[in-house]
Amino acid sequence: MPTQPNTVPPRDGAGNPPMKPGDEAPAGTPGTGENICPVCHGNGRIGGSACANCSGTGKVTTGIGGA
Repeated sequence: MPTQPNTVPPRDGAGNPPMKPGDEAPAGTPGTGENICPVCHGNGRIGGSACANCSGTGKVTTGIGGA
């Protein structure tokens, strides 16, 4: 069985993963946290394809708390 090379996901200039379409802010932004994608409900897939909102992760970064 062939081995797959270790791959590192792309990062932005600050070392963070790129934002997904459903993210409200970059990961690590104060006042935000990881949340379940509201489109795929955390599954990461819509039908037979990766969810476009969360890029197939099932998670998005959203604001937490509230005023």
